[in-house]
Amino acid sequence: MHQVRQASADDVETIARFNQAMALETENLRLSLPTLIAGARNVVDDRSRGQYFVVDGPDSLAGSLLITYEWSDWRNAWCWWIQSVYVSADMRRQGVFSALYAHVTAEAKRAGACGLRLYMERANERARVTYHQLGMVETHYAFFEAMFE
Repeated sequence: MHQVRQASADDVETIARFNQAMALETENLRLSLPTLIAGARNVVDDRSRGQYFVVDGPDSLAGSLLITYEWSDWRNAWCWWIQSVYVSADMRRQGVFSALYAHVTAEAKRAGACGLRLYMERANERARVTYHQLGMVETHYAFFEAMFE
């Protein structure tokens, strides 16, 4: 069984490298490592921005994910967003994400959150199957953005 823990400052560089690898794998985006390190450090240093959870592997981190928060006026509660999910290639299909998801679900319920949400790259069929197997459902919402440089 994989043990999940809150990320620490010692995990920041690995988390940033995971985020860099995930962006390249899923969207063919090359992201700046210094920017990713600063972003991960800001989350670890200020939990109002979110929380990283990690699983330790035999020699290094096996996986991580980020939780951010969205206030739902419809439910009068926080919705937790799962973001920046990454499991190292050698640890995939070994229950790392399932352990992270179970831990986050329990933490969200304990905190009184109204639920969990995530978004994924449309063509990521492996992720889609995993999310369905864990009991998540696809919504009728489309996702839009206007990103500023």
